[in-house]
Amino acid sequence: MTKTEATADVFWTAFNVLPREEKHAVLIRIIRDENLRRDLMDMALIEERRNEPGRPLRDYLKEKNN
Repeated sequence: MTKTEATADVFWTAFNVLPREEKHAVLIRIIRDENLRRDLMDMALIEERRNEPGRPLRDYLKEKNN
């Protein structure tokens, strides 16, 4: 486990033991941070599509323009 992964685990563990109301307060702050919210949305999309086959950018652009 890397140092970054270990740090993430510490924060995740701390978040998970918070009472529901406090978890909600943390999530509200994350949602209100526009840049962080966009980053999380991007990361969720990447994770969701991780196993999809790749394709050349030119093919994607042709499809998009049709």
